[in-house]
Amino acid sequence: MAKQTDFAEKAKKASAERGIKCPKCGTVKVPTAFINSVKTEAGTYKFNRQLVQVCKCNEKSVYA
Repeated sequence: MAKQTDFAEKAKKASAERGIKCPKCGTVKVPTAFINSVKTEAGTYKFNRQLVQVCKCNEKSVYA
């Protein structure tokens, strides 16, 4: 029979921060979709989508 998990183990797992920590500021990096619109030679717009890791260090440069 499987071991039953108690409330303390569930709370500990839920409160744990997931992700990669930034070596500069120590906060957890959050993956964010960065969408940029670019005008092509034909005159239409193309959307470039990138996944960017955002933390306190680069937050202003990404969101500005």
